[in-house]
Amino acid sequence: MLIRESIQFNGKEVSLETGRLAKQTNGAVLATYGDTRVLVTVGLQESNEDIDYFPLRVDYEERFYASGKIPGGFFKREGRPSDVAILSARMIDRPIRPLFPKDYQDEVQIVATILSAEPDCSPSIVGILGASAALVISEAPFAGPIAGVKVGQKDGQLVVNPDATWQEEGGVEITVAGTKETVTMVEGIMDELSEEKVVEAIDIAHRAIQDLVSLQERFVERVRPVKKEVSPTVEDPELRERVRAIVWPEFPSMYNLSSKKERQDFVESICERAIQAIVMEDVPAEEKAQLKKRIANLVEDFHKEYMRQRILESGERVDGRRPEELRPISCQVGILPRTHGSALFTRGETQSLGIATLGATRSDEQIIDQMMKEGRKRFMLHYNFPPYSVGEVRRIGSPSRRSIGHGYLAEGALRAVLPSEEEFPYIIRIVSEILESNGSSSMATVCSASLSLMDAGVPIKKPVAGIAMGMVEDETSRRRVILTDILGAEDHYGDMDFKVAGTQDGITAFQLDVKVGGIDRETLREALRQARRARLEILAEMTQVISAPRDQLSPYAPMLVTVTIPVDKIGLVIGPGGKMIRRIIEETGATIDVEDNGEVKIAGTDSEAVAAAKKWVEDLTAELEVGMVMKTKVTRVVDFGAFVELKNGSEGLVHVSNLASGYVDNVRDIVKPGDEITIEVIGEDKMGRPDLRRIEEEGEESRPARPRRRETSRRGGFRSESAAPETKIKVGDIIEGTVAHITDYGAFVELAPDITGLIHISALSDDYVKRVEDVVKSGDRVKVEVLNIDDRGRYKLRRIVPKTEEKQPQIEEKQPQIEEKKPQTEKKEPPPFEDRW
Repeated sequence: MLIRESIQFNGKEVSLETGRLAKQTNGAVLATYGDTRVLVTVGLQESNEDIDYFPLRVDYEERFYASGKIPGGFFKREGRPSDVAILSARMIDRPIRPLFPKDYQDEVQIVATILSAEPDCSPSIVGILGASAALVISEAPFAGPIAGVKVGQKDGQLVVNPDATWQEEGGVEITVAGTKETVTMVEGIMDELSEEKVVEAIDIAHRAIQDLVSLQERFVERVRPVKKEVSPTVEDPELRERVRAIVWPEFPSMYNLSSKKERQDFVESICERAIQAIVMEDVPAEEKAQLKKRIANLVEDFHKEYMRQRILESGERVDGRRPEELRPISCQVGILPRTHGSALFTRGETQSLGIATLGATRSDEQIIDQMMKEGRKRFMLHYNFPPYSVGEVRRIGSPSRRSIGHGYLAEGALRAVLPSEEEFPYIIRIVSEILESNGSSSMATVCSASLSLMDAGVPIKKPVAGIAMGMVEDETSRRRVILTDILGAEDHYGDMDFKVAGTQDGITAFQLDVKVGGIDRETLREALRQARRARLEILAEMTQVISAPRDQLSPYAPMLVTVTIPVDKIGLVIGPGGKMIRRIIEETGATIDVEDNGEVKIAGTDSEAVAAAKKWVEDLTAELEVGMVMKTKVTRVVDFGAFVELKNGSEGLVHVSNLASGYVDNVRDIVKPGDEITIEVIGEDKMGRPDLRRIEEEGEESRPARPRRRETSRRGGFRSESAAPETKIKVGDIIEGTVAHITDYGAFVELAPDITGLIHISALSDDYVKRVEDVVKSGDRVKVEVLNIDDRGRYKLRRIVPKTEEKQPQIEEKQPQIEEKKPQTEKKEPPPFEDRW
């Protein structure tokens, strides 16, 4: 039977549906919010093993089709869960796990499959709603329902479930989950939000959660599920009293021990003493194993009870501290010589080694190819938790869900203080190696990461520190004691784990998990105030070691410079098929990244290589201006000049008349291919090409002027040079002259006695000219226009094409109409078109 319930929530429909999909599961719900659809199923199975933990597993299955995408990679299908999927699965698990009975040990698997995803309707939030709804209609003894929402900031106001744009730009991203009565889980990343604002955000979220819980209550009333009853474990009162009599008087001695291992060994020793005193040798082996386990469980129960009672009654903790007291803190920086930045942060028996590494190219960025997001990530923090950090021996594999979650929390805590890419274009990776762990290694990671960033010279806005808070609550009187800087045992036996990170001005990240019924507003306020005092103490210790980022980067960090070029010149840097950029990389040893907006990042470990690559890029994209002087190489020579390589990678022509101050009969007498010469830009022709002149080297012998052809007079005598009258010619003059002689590249025209100019082959006609002699010959009279007179008195001419050579438009002549009858001929049809390609 199909059952469906819905409400309007935040301007969109939220609905729960069962009875249509996945009907063989113990509970299946299709949860809908806007266009987001999440199918959540619950599978139950009796456990075959006697285990001491609750076997709950949550799988968050992203499907790329949900956002209309095909997965990348070779196989083109979804593989291992992404970090987002793992974090979303943890977000479903954490508020649900405490709501199962202590004695319930059936295997429970929750699978949330994303079928359709709208960016403005978070699938992870819908997954929490669907998981709770599927559990309440299943046989599982779940003390729900619960629900979750996100809180963001829009125009300075806190709002529930903001759209994707405001979630990213608002500087606040808080996820809250809870029951109708209280809040049980909170997680958030923000830009230095005040403690009061955090409390306000949680209040707003809880009011919205109550509407979603009411929807589930109506939904479950229509389904009417039959719940599985859980029988509590029957205890042996006599055995309990015997164990208590042995171990309880010994617990005060534990408070004289200073280390975690000593306390663990002490508890194991009194447990062993109780087993030896109670378990007889004649007991059957199977019964003996069960009895030993029951005794060990009772010892642990008494240990928990004694620790909690001592805190509630006298405020004394197992390591001798008061509730608000921090453990001893020590900080060191620069302890690893070849890394870009390093720091060791120790708080009691928790120790994190933070290492900062700077990258300079796109290959160092993390590629994001997720169901709802793709792009690149320039800041990463990775958290490693090896077994030796807690004195254990086990296989080291890929990061656990816990490690990924802790790394994400610490990364989010630092994100608010990072410089922008414009201020600091490097890619940043932080690795936290947990060397010891006895409480809140994730917050130690925040501290070591902040120190290592400053040691690396990353210009962070402010240092960031983190602290873990705990709580012990009396079940009867509801009296609570809030603990600062909790130990591992206080986390395990306590009722709250509240991690808070931030600067001296506000909170940047926090994570709250409550193991009891929930937490009220005043308790939350008190915990935040106490956390702030502790955070400021830790920051004071950190700033005594390093108060600000270093002025210089490590000598082992890559050098990175950024050059901005016009977008239309990106092709010049890349070259055809990437030829130019590969050449720059190969010849200089630097690495180069070119962005679509014209930003060019040049990086390398050698400053000379980076400088050379930068100059090359600047030369390639520089505008050639008149008067610019540069060294270049001759690429080839022709009869009319020498081609040289220009800064922008193209070729330019130094005309034969500009190769030397005197007459040049043969270009190869002056330059040869491969020669390095100095040239000057002296102008630009009518086609936009640069006019170039070779600058002669100092001491170079001057060449004689071109020999003027001696002309005979009409009477056969030579013209006297002294008889030549002075003639003034200026640019723009139209003059009729005589072709003195021709070359492959043009024709020299005598304009007046002792005055000769050159008509380049390209200026002889408006049409293409293959050979000069096809247009003019020596002795021809031509009319020319003076285009330019250079600083050495040389004339650049253009031939004025006679009207007889101009192309006449073809005008169809009308035939006179003659009334002569023509014999009619059969009109032939044109042949049909045949495509023979």
